[in-house]
Amino acid sequence: MCSPLVAASAGISLFQGLAMRSAAQDAAEQAYQVELEGVANAETDKRNKQAALMEQQSDKEKTSAQDKFAKTIDSLRARAALLASERSGVSFGLILQDNERQAANYRESIRQSLESARRQHTRSIQQTEAQYQSIRNQYRSQTQEAYNQIPSLGSVLLGAASSGLRTQIALNG
Repeated sequence: MCSPLVAASAGISLFQGLAMRSAAQDAAEQAYQVELEGVANAETDKRNKQAALMEQQSDKEKTSAQDKFAKTIDSLRARAALLASERSGVSFGLILQDNERQAANYRESIRQSLESARRQHTRSIQQTEAQYQSIRNQYRSQTQEAYNQIPSLGSVLLGAASSGLRTQIALNG
C-alpha cells in the first residue's frame, strides 16, 4: 500500500518533470522558429548578394565589349589613315603589322581581364553560398541542441517513481 506522502512526492516530482519537459519543448519550438526566420533572412541576403555580383559581372562584360569595339574602330581608322597616305614599301607593311599587333594585344588583354573577372565572380558566388550554408548549419545546430534538452517522457516517469521510492525508503528507514 502506498502512503499519501509517497504518492504526493511522486506526484509532485511527476508534475515538476512534466513542467520542465513542457518548458524544454517550448524552448525547442522557439529555437525552430528562430531557425526558420534566420535561414529565410540568410537566403534573402545570399540572393541579394548574388544578384549584385551578377550585375557587376554583367557591367564588366559590357564595358569590356565596348572597349574591344572602340579599340577595333581605332585600329581600323589608323589602318585607313595609313592606306590613305598612299605610302608603300617594307616600312609601310611593318607599320600596318604593328598597328594590327597592338590592337590584337589590347583585345587579348581585355579577354584575359574579363576571364579573370569571371573566375573571381565564380569564387564570390561560391563564397556567398558557403556563408549561407554556415549560417543555416549554425541555426540547425542550435535547434537540434534545444530539442536534445527535452527530457523523454520515460525519464520524467522514472524520476517521479524514483522520488516516490526515496520517500518510501525514508519513511521506512
